[in-house]
Amino acid sequence: MASFAVNLSVAKTCERRSNRERTNPTHTVKSKQTIRKEVTRPPRAPKPKPPVDAGWAGHVPQIKPGVYDDGLPFHQVGYLSCKIMLRPNHFVSRASLFEFGNVMREPAAAHGVKFTKKGFESKPLRMREVLFIDTHDFRLYNNAFILRRRIPYQDGFPIGDPEIVFKFRHPDIQKAAETDVRPQILGQHRVKFKCQALPLKERLGGVRLLFSHNAQFQRSAMGLSPDAVLDIDRMIQTFPVLARLKKEPGEKLKLVCETIIEEVLQDIGLINFGDGVTAKANVSLWRTRGEHRPLIGEFAYQVRFSDRKELSLPAMRRAEGFFKALQFAAKDYIALKATKTEMVYRLLGNAPTSHE
Repeated sequence: MASFAVNLSVAKTCERRSNRERTNPTHTVKSKQTIRKEVTRPPRAPKPKPPVDAGWAGHVPQIKPGVYDDGLPFHQVGYLSCKIMLRPNHFVSRASLFEFGNVMREPAAAHGVKFTKKGFESKPLRMREVLFIDTHDFRLYNNAFILRRRIPYQDGFPIGDPEIVFKFRHPDIQKAAETDVRPQILGQHRVKFKCQALPLKERLGGVRLLFSHNAQFQRSAMGLSPDAVLDIDRMIQTFPVLARLKKEPGEKLKLVCETIIEEVLQDIGLINFGDGVTAKANVSLWRTRGEHRPLIGEFAYQVRFSDRKELSLPAMRRAEGFFKALQFAAKDYIALKATKTEMVYRLLGNAPTSHE
């Protein structure tokens, strides 16, 4: 009965609607037009959104809090270091190092970045001797560790105490932070934790990030003989994190590829990204000592900070835009598939596993 009542009500409603349409034909026509428009009008497609390239500016991951074995907190990144590897054939004189500054001007202007050479033409050329130490099978480098010694030169002669640099370099920021590179020595040392931006290996206009956790100190701070750096047991005493790489007692470390590198470095100018963010730019050349065989060049600049908040997002976006555009401007210079360290390790045709 209830169902019938509902059906009857619907029937009466339809009858009244039919009577209205017969007495008011214009209403009927208007209704049909409205229905026709509603039926034939295609739905509006949403406007496609432009692809978003997040880039690295403002997107470098935070380090999860933690402590080392002695209870001190994990180190935080304090440097942004941007590097572009360059083919060495362009650099044949001090003047040729400065010429790279001309390549920078157009991408700098396009991204609101200021670059000046003022006062840098008188800056002296710097030279250093660099050598790498590793096991015969490159266990350090294959596990993302780098151990090297540097000696600065002045007027052709070594000056000061040799510097030891120990680093863990890896694309995972958390892994880099958790790796304790601090030396167990009585003397002073410095720790530098860097976010390093490099071009992609496969194409121009991109950015890849490595995180370099470094410790630096004078060799005399170890309180050991100069040859101690070649003794893996002594190095494990200095850097306990290396203990897991030891295979057998009495192992020795050696000079990588029996090669000593001569580094020629020139500061060429100052880059200003705005909002107080500036960086000194330099161009360097690595060549083998003795025969002066050129290996690789590098353009680099570095921003130091104590808190990420010092790096405004607009300044970092300008920095990223400049870095990407510079790769295209420097296409005749750039070497995508290389780092300086990797070039040294591959000198004798070796193919170590690289985390770079």
